Amino acid sequence: MIAIGSDHGGYDLKELVKKHLDSKKIAYKDVGCDSKTSCDYPEYGKEVAKSVLSGECEKGIVICTTGIGISIAANKYKGIRAALCADTLSAKLTRLHNNANVLAMGAGIIGPDLALSIVDTFLETEFSEEERHQRRVDAIETE
Repeated sequence: MIAIGSDHGGYDLKELVKKHLDSKKIAYKDVGCDSKTSCDYPEYGKEVAKSVLSGECEKGIVICTTGIGISIAANKYKGIRAALCADTLSAKLTRLHNNANVLAMGAGIIGPDLALSIVDTFLETEFSEEERHQRRVDAIETE
């Protein structure tokens, strides 16, 4: 299952991503927000992070206008590796090399077609498990 959350700036793109996930029969948990009414992105970055850390969801997707704020909020949680991606190569490499478990996107930065391609790439790419990449991911997790 995929946890997905956005603030008001990412709401429309979140709804589009949900329809896309439905079309691919990928289960998701929508943690909000529920409208374009102004709200605070940290709340939704936090909820996605908690859903991934608990094991309820395998990965997460967070969206705000730039993707920056909500990715910072999600990355506050030990064990979360949220990667802000605006292209498919970054989405692929962050899964292969960093074992990122949360995808962040900026709804005001990328268009809908590109966003869906980024989602597909992120969800379909597995971590390489190469020793050098695992060593680096382990170093990130060290306090």
